[in-house]
Order: sequence, then structure tokens, then C-alpha cells
Amino acid sequence: MERIGEVERKTKETDIQLKLNLDGKGLSSIDTSIPFLDHMLKLMAAHGFLDLNVRAKGDTEIDYHHTVEDLGICLGKAINHALGEKKGIRRYGQAMVPMDEALANVVIDISNRPYLSYKVSLKKTLTGKFDVGILKEFFRALANYAGITMHIELLSGDDAHHIAEAIFKAFARALDQASKIEERLNDVPSTKGLL
Repeated sequence: MERIGEVERKTKETDIQLKLNLDGKGLSSIDTSIPFLDHMLKLMAAHGFLDLNVRAKGDTEIDYHHTVEDLGICLGKAINHALGEKKGIRRYGQAMVPMDEALANVVIDISNRPYLSYKVSLKKTLTGKFDVGILKEFFRALANYAGITMHIELLSGDDAHHIAEAIFKAFARALDQASKIEERLNDVPSTKGLL
């Protein structure tokens, strides 16, 4: 049984349709109207074995903030929906990923306890026209709406593009690990019996 989440979100600032399959093959079709974010979401899908379809339009003539944050909201909701009752999932995931000089570590707990620790110090935030500093809002929205605890830490890196890429790949791999079904489990992975 495939675990799929679909979300549509339309506000005065953005119009987003997103479909996610947690048990995919890494296939994606992405058009957010922000080329750099398209690139990040495509590599996230590939490295997390997620099938991801995204169509988004936003008030990018003002800036990218609303579109980036709302995409985090939609992705978080889709992950939460796809996980369903969370029975049998491994719950915890961790990945450390290099991208040239950049090294990022992402640890997640699918706990229904939303929290983001974001320890990413940037010397330079722009890559092309995209400000990588705004990714904190993307991951904060994602963590809140997916109901996950997430720690993102940049261990080294100078190039903003490489830093973003290492973070997205590490997140994808940590999510893949945490959302996998553990055959030894019949219930949610918690001594409380509830996540």
C-alpha cells in the first residue's frame, strides 16, 4: 500500500498543488516558479525516494518568502497525511551528507512534537537570486505541519548552493529512514501507544 499525501493551498499570496508518495522511486515533476527551489525539491525527491509533484504560483514579484514558506506548509501536511496513523514506522532518522566543502547533518523524530533546531551559519546567503537564509522558514513550516522534531546543523561550508544542497539531501535521507516500515513493529513506535 502506497502512502500518499495530497495538498492544495490557495491564499491571496500563493496557489499550490502538491502530491507526495513516501514509497516512491524518486520521480518528480516540480514547477514552483523559483528555479533554485525546483532544483532543491527535485534532488530531495531523488535522494529520499519520494515521488513528488508540485505546482506553485506565488507573489514572487514581491519576494520568495510566501511561496517558500507555503511550500513548507504543504510538504509538511502531505508528509503527515501520507504517514497516516504512523503504525510500524521506524520514527527516527539521521543523515550526514557532504556536498564538496559543505557538510550537513539532519536528525528527525516523527513524534507529533513539532520543533526545529536550525544551526546554519551562512557567510554568504545568495546563490544567484535566491537567498538561502529563507530556507529556515521552509523547514520550520515543514516541521510544524508534518509534526516532526528536526535538528539541522551545518558542520562546514562556504558556498550557499552547496550548503542548501547538502541540507536538502540530508533531510531527504533522514525522512526516508524515519518513515520506513519496521517489520518487527505492529503499532506506533512509542511506549505511550500514541504519537
